[in-house]
Amino acid sequence: MNNLRYLKKENGTKKLLRTEILFTPILIVTPLIIGIMLVRDYYIRGYIEGNGDFFGQLLVGLTIIIVNILFFVPFIKSLFKLSKNSK
Repeated sequence: MNNLRYLKKENGTKKLLRTEILFTPILIVTPLIIGIMLVRDYYIRGYIEGNGDFFGQLLVGLTIIIVNILFFVPFIKSLFKLSKNSK
């Protein structure tokens, strides 16, 4: 609990944890949707139509998806660890 020094009450920690749990789907799903949309747009406009101008969208979309997945796993693990410690 050293990283939550600014909270004075235990009740505040539970509120903070509840807020993080509620925002987790937004933090994880939104970048995935945007990445999938970019990859889909590349597939339709770049791959099927044969236009090489959309290759940048593929790279950006894949980067967003990969980085989101790499940071998603440690974030969820730390969130579960914090929720177990606060009970």
